[in-house]
Amino acid sequence: MSILEKIPKEELKDILLREYRRRLLLYKMVDEKMQKKYNMSFEEFEKRRIVEEKGYSWEVESDAMEWEHAIEGIRYMQEKIEELRSDLSRIEIFIDKQR
Repeated sequence: MSILEKIPKEELKDILLREYRRRLLLYKMVDEKMQKKYNMSFEEFEKRRIVEEKGYSWEVESDAMEWEHAIEGIRYMQEKIEELRSDLSRIEIFIDKQR
């Protein structure tokens, strides 16, 4: 029996939920840092073509990639958190019905 089989599913989901929240926080910190640095949202950053405007400098290109990764990470983590919460709610309802 593997270690994962010894841990109840609810505990595994709780562990995953905490990890997703941790990652979400990190992605949000990157987004906030970039918003302050460029004084705009990522959407505006892209619309205004700041990378091109700044002559495709390494710093701006690197920031753009990091920022885009963070924005996509925020979306993905929020999606995964919602999925887990939904699963946990169904488990709680099932447990309550068993009582």
